[in-house]
Amino acid sequence: MSEKNKAIVQQAYSNFKTGNIEGLLSLLSDDVKWELPEIENVPFGGKRAGRPAVGEFFKIVSQSEEALSFEPRESIAEGDKVVSLGRYEWRVKANGRKFASDFAHVFTIRDGKIVAFNEFTDTAAASRAYRKAMTA
Repeated sequence: MSEKNKAIVQQAYSNFKTGNIEGLLSLLSDDVKWELPEIENVPFGGKRAGRPAVGEFFKIVSQSEEALSFEPRESIAEGDKVVSLGRYEWRVKANGRKFASDFAHVFTIRDGKIVAFNEFTDTAAASRAYRKAMTA
């Protein structure tokens, strides 16, 4: 089961990297729980529930930033959990600033579908990159 779950996560990452968001969404349960930290200045942090809300999340991400690198490096699976450790770098479209961070993604998988996702990342780096320029 753990290897099967890791394969589902790898397919989700592959779909994300190639821009196949519909393919990624098809790997999610209808009532998926999707959670990122609330991040000051960042428009897509927080909790979402349901496949349509996650689709909206990816729309906001693509409008807000560009992935310069996205490297899941290691996956650890046990039971219904898959933890992916990696690193990414983004460019904020509104101001051109870049930020990079290590990440941990925790997926919960049941019956061949992703039912929950939690992201852990450097929220301060993201917030700084999204911050509006100070005016005098």
